[in-house]
Amino acid sequence: MSWTEHVIWWHAYPLGFVGAPIREPDGAGPHHRLRRLVPWLDHITRLGANGLLLGPIFASTTHGYDTEDFFRIDPRLGDESDFDALVAAAHERGIKVCLDGVFNHVSEHHPFVRDALANGPGSEYGQWFRIDWSHPEGPRPDVFEGHGSLVALNHAHPPVQEYVAQVIGYWSDRGVDAWRLDAAYSVDSAFWRAVLPRARERQPHLWFLGEVIHGDYPAIVEAATFDSVTQYELWKAMWSSLKDGNFFELDHALQRHNEFLDTFAPNTFIGNHDVTRIATQIGTDKAVLALVLLMTVGGVPSIYAGDELGYEGLKEERWGGDDAIRPEFPETRPTSDPTLDRYKAMVSIRRRYPWLHSARTKTLKLENTEYSYQLYDGEGHALTIDLGLEPRPNAVIRNERGETLFGF
Repeated sequence: MSWTEHVIWWHAYPLGFVGAPIREPDGAGPHHRLRRLVPWLDHITRLGANGLLLGPIFASTTHGYDTEDFFRIDPRLGDESDFDALVAAAHERGIKVCLDGVFNHVSEHHPFVRDALANGPGSEYGQWFRIDWSHPEGPRPDVFEGHGSLVALNHAHPPVQEYVAQVIGYWSDRGVDAWRLDAAYSVDSAFWRAVLPRARERQPHLWFLGEVIHGDYPAIVEAATFDSVTQYELWKAMWSSLKDGNFFELDHALQRHNEFLDTFAPNTFIGNHDVTRIATQIGTDKAVLALVLLMTVGGVPSIYAGDELGYEGLKEERWGGDDAIRPEFPETRPTSDPTLDRYKAMVSIRRRYPWLHSARTKTLKLENTEYSYQLYDGEGHALTIDLGLEPRPNAVIRNERGETLFGF
């Protein structure tokens, strides 16, 4: 069996986690802040998780998604020795490491961008980016979703494909086990189909997760040769069905999820670095029901660091609007609190029943505020989950013998 059938990711945004300045100067580096994650590895294992999914760590201008150098650790985080120490410490504990590969775009300050704009379309890097060279106001680079500081790569250009394959190979050779491919939905599948097989030839164990918001997930996985994609459909249904008292939305999404599981195991989550914290979105009690869903339905689950500690944070569409959901973490790790204890209990159930990785769901009862479903694997294993919103949020998980495994 593949290690990916057992992995539970703990997703951290490093720049925020270690308190690095995002938009202000940081002085001469490197600043060895990345090592602040090492003590939290024991928290990951106590939680029951076994994967560390890192946000961007390569040299960048501000938030990490504006890369300036793919072959250098961001000096606000440290250097390669800090990275090697973190990977070694993770692997010593049986924790896999996933990096955030931002390969759709780079910073406007990337040296290749500056070279292309200075020397024109016939220069060494002139075709590396999608640039309108005939624009009346001068060369106009294509940018990512209106962000002028994020210049889009020309993914049809073979040297770009070779470059990204080299980046993946370089860090994978240093111990990386998996890659989250940022904004994968903005990149033509032909690019991934050209790059990822090269990486797998070099490191066959690699797992690739494409960030995809919507669309035909199975077709995208096949065309791009991803191993998985982010299951945003289910994420939205989980929180909004609980918030609105509409389990019909959740049931529809779970039936779709069953179909996806026929071809791949989606990455499931109730929080990440781009969305409002689950406790803020629907309240603490309903967040427990979202946790039950996350840890019982099929797929590869991710826990966004801090959700297991009851962190709150509102995502806002403004400059700096991500700060609240990407906070600095303390150096001390809590060992017990009500939210953490519930996360440990649910992760423990996931560990006790590893077949949940590929489990399908069957609807047993469906009303606006009550929902019961059975998880099964086709080999006689089954769990039954009852969710309710009245008179207060409640959840019960029972095994095949009707014994209660978890109640809230």
